[in-house]
Amino acid sequence: MQENNMPLRGVKILDIGTMMSAPWAAAFLGDFGAEVIKIEHPQKGDNSRHFGDSKDGKGVFWKTLSRNKKCITLNINTEEGTEIFLNLIKQCDVLIENFRPGTMEKWGYDWNKLSSVNPGLVWLRCSGFGQEGPYAHKGGFGTIAEAMSGFASLNGYPDTPPTVPPIALADGIAGMAGMGVILTALYERDAQGSGKGQVIDITLYEPIMRLMEVQLMEYDVLNKLSQRMGSGIASAAPRNVYQTKEGKWIALSASNQPVVEKLFKAMGKEDLIDDPRFVDNACRIRNVDQLDEIVGGWIKQFEQDEVLQILGEAGAVAGPVYDIDQIYEDPHFNERASFVELDDQDFGTMRLPNVLAKLSRTPGKIRFTGRDKGQDNQETYGELLGISEERLQELKEKGVI
Repeated sequence: MQENNMPLRGVKILDIGTMMSAPWAAAFLGDFGAEVIKIEHPQKGDNSRHFGDSKDGKGVFWKTLSRNKKCITLNINTEEGTEIFLNLIKQCDVLIENFRPGTMEKWGYDWNKLSSVNPGLVWLRCSGFGQEGPYAHKGGFGTIAEAMSGFASLNGYPDTPPTVPPIALADGIAGMAGMGVILTALYERDAQGSGKGQVIDITLYEPIMRLMEVQLMEYDVLNKLSQRMGSGIASAAPRNVYQTKEGKWIALSASNQPVVEKLFKAMGKEDLIDDPRFVDNACRIRNVDQLDEIVGGWIKQFEQDEVLQILGEAGAVAGPVYDIDQIYEDPHFNERASFVELDDQDFGTMRLPNVLAKLSRTPGKIRFTGRDKGQDNQETYGELLGISEERLQELKEKGVI
């Protein structure tokens, strides 16, 4: 199941998280060859199995969120389950969870206990507000993080309410950040030779807040409060989405001087280059409404394919606004293998988003899609812990697995 040249081969990860942020971190690592063991409660399972739409009672999102994960069941709140869990901890490099702070301690699993079992353990703890502080014990979902980070206050138009994104943005960013910090901790443990594990405390709001640095610094230094601008931004112009002749949309960004001059030349409006209103980025920002009206009016004369060809040949930077179905049809995405086709035990063929990045020598790979609850019990418990089939059956009857 493990390819010999995958960069994280030999790294074992125990994923006991639920829903998205922590399980996404585990999935990203699994794409690069880490052996991920996903633990679910024997009866309840992971709530993300049923997040989003389903087919024949099976959630479609689960198939990619839990790809490359061996799925086992275990009730870690039973005496026998505790023993098995700690034996798994001994065998693994990383523990990943996103329970509310204090939950693991309530169950009897604090850092002293886990590190005494495995001193090299790296423990990712992802939560809404972190393990400490006035909000630590509050419930935290990505929606709240997107709101409190400042992101929602800038998302939308001046005359519309603050808008949270229609995707699990904060969870996804926290998952990617979690992956990076896990690798940082493993590097310190192994390459720098400490041999010691540590606890990683990551929130849902801090990673997305890190992307708000322009607005945060402008407020801190200049006391400037950024406002909602629709598809525009306060630091560059023109930058927006514009409608074409047949009602489709393109996105265009021409914030630096060489590119904006190419745009004006493509429009046949070279006089705009020396127009005092648009002569540099600062002037364009001050006169952005007039500029958008000129650019948008020119684009409206053409159908989407035609205007994109004109802009592309001129060296301006623009692209189509895709609906979801168009993403799967794009020839560049397909040639680059931005999606990968896999056989799934429930849905037949599926096209999943591919690994985050391409490594030239040791590429990642999606080896299999998300599996059924407890599908890998026998293999994992038998091979990793040496538990017999008879004992596994006994544990199953007791509700331990």
